[in-house]
Amino acid sequence: MSNMATRWGICSAGKISHDFSVALKTLPAEDHQVVAVAARRLEDAQEFANKHSIHQAYGSYEELARDPNIDVVYVGNIHPYHLKTCLLFTNAKKNVLCEKPLAMNTREVTEILDSAKKNNVFFMEAVWTRFFPVSVEIRRLLAQGELGEVKMVRAEFGMPLMHRPRLIEKELGGGALLSLGMYCLQLVCMVYNGEKPESIQATGVCLETGVDETVVVTLKFSRDRMAMFHYSSSLQFLNDAVIVGTKGNIQVPSQMWCPTSIIVNGRETRFPVPEPRLPLNFPNTTGMRYEAEEVRQCLLKGLKESAVMSHADSILLAELEDEIRRQLGVVYSQDCL
Repeated sequence: MSNMATRWGICSAGKISHDFSVALKTLPAEDHQVVAVAARRLEDAQEFANKHSIHQAYGSYEELARDPNIDVVYVGNIHPYHLKTCLLFTNAKKNVLCEKPLAMNTREVTEILDSAKKNNVFFMEAVWTRFFPVSVEIRRLLAQGELGEVKMVRAEFGMPLMHRPRLIEKELGGGALLSLGMYCLQLVCMVYNGEKPESIQATGVCLETGVDETVVVTLKFSRDRMAMFHYSSSLQFLNDAVIVGTKGNIQVPSQMWCPTSIIVNGRETRFPVPEPRLPLNFPNTTGMRYEAEEVRQCLLKGLKESAVMSHADSILLAELEDEIRRQLGVVYSQDCL
């Protein structure tokens, strides 16, 4: 396979799948090829295929699962459907990159990951931020002890999105935590290297629909290390992050979830993402190329998970999200099974 392109199947013809397909085009064609797309309606799949020059369009996910010419499937539908969709592909022995959040709760995440292991396929949650050059540089600086011991992480992500049903309707997996806050949470987990916090406290405002809107979360880790983040689906925040150690600090400026620069002890370094060939729906999403290349490298090595965004990382994220929701009183129908 090292001399062949990784053959991608795209599941769902929505906005994020569009951006992912555009991102793949910034990588060498001899390494990455989209060979099929599936949507719930054949017309949508055909329109997507025409736009992205994809040879095969399917009117059902099941047809994509049966396609023998697919190396890995990108799952881009919304998270209330991830459990059913991921199980379809893992049971069909397909490798999977699934958009974040991986599922609605820890039980669903565990079921998906267990299925991937049982079927001996590669599986990764698409927490794309982890693979940006800025995130790679943060991990390098921390591993080399450039900041001394990290004592505090602060992050924020808020923007006015109340007009989007997906953020406010419970049956659509609404709530700001799973769509916005998780970016702050994953950064905290990355900086503290997957360690479970000793305590976590969440307080905030919920909508009449029963989902979270604006929330402040404080976490305490061993050795008196702290983290704090706040997120909102109604307010415009600065959307930056700061990591503070005993010997210095790192600042990730605005758009910390898709970062293109980093300021280390006052010195800024830029890591621009490639220009897209087609208009994008979301900022900097050609940066999805980095997670796609990680998938290819893992497949070439015969790995079933990525060390950068491991199965354990996905479970930890889900467990902490469940605890935050419990404290806020946000309950999905999937929690009641």
